[in-house]
Amino acid sequence: MKAVLFGTAAGGGFPQWNCACSLCVRARSGALPSRSQDCLAITGNGTDWWLVNASPDIRTQITSCALLNPGPGARETPLRGALLTDAELDHTLGLLTLRGGAGLTVWAPSAVLHAVKDQFDLRTVIDGYSPLSWREAGSFAVDGLRVTAVPISDKRPKYARSSTVDGPWVVAYRFEDVVSGGVLVYAPCLASWPGGFDEVVASADCVLLDGTFYAASEMGSATGSSSGQASMGHLPITASLPELRRFPSVRRMYTHLNNTNPVLDPSSPEAASVREAGVEVPWDGTVIEL
Repeated sequence: MKAVLFGTAAGGGFPQWNCACSLCVRARSGALPSRSQDCLAITGNGTDWWLVNASPDIRTQITSCALLNPGPGARETPLRGALLTDAELDHTLGLLTLRGGAGLTVWAPSAVLHAVKDQFDLRTVIDGYSPLSWREAGSFAVDGLRVTAVPISDKRPKYARSSTVDGPWVVAYRFEDVVSGGVLVYAPCLASWPGGFDEVVASADCVLLDGTFYAASEMGSATGSSSGQASMGHLPITASLPELRRFPSVRRMYTHLNNTNPVLDPSSPEAASVREAGVEVPWDGTVIEL
């Protein structure tokens, strides 16, 4: 199994286009590296690749990774489709960029499939160009990987707040290599530490976890205005780090970092506290092999 972290930032990327917080200012000056929006590419056989979420930055992310270069045919590509953890715009809008692809498959929880079809009508738009195959994610196998969608929460995107469809609306994915037995867990959106998640983490060789915010009041403090951080469905690092400390034998990483998160600065005390716990804050382009 090989995975590439295409993007490690939360919605809007880093720096965020409309934000002049101190971290974004430093990123624009080149003092801190920029990051693109959360997305993972994964393969179980080295040939067929799958996206986990399709960020608005997907064109740049794909073209920056030689492993996903097209060929040998003029329109051949190693990309087989995408798995969606949720229905947020930051994780689905990249599907519009993929509208020129042929034979792509999208796996997602039933509530997410409902949202992109009936609430946002993304399916109708894309299928007008090149129809995708839409499949409900549960436990399934693709190209050398056993995949399990792990229910995380029922946090709906803003555009689907009125939906009465039952969840789960947010899942993590557990990938197991059928040959090596290696296990990777990808959970970029974690509203809380759900029941049974201990077993999911303990069974993994590598876990990529929601690191959107470092602290519960971070956005308001960084931007100087009240924010809706509490309703965004992201467990802060101050709450998840004690949980991760209990699994020292697992490789642990934070992804989906908001532009206000002080761990974006490797020299910050907050970043030091994460490193001290044995948890990584990887850069865009990091490759994981299991």
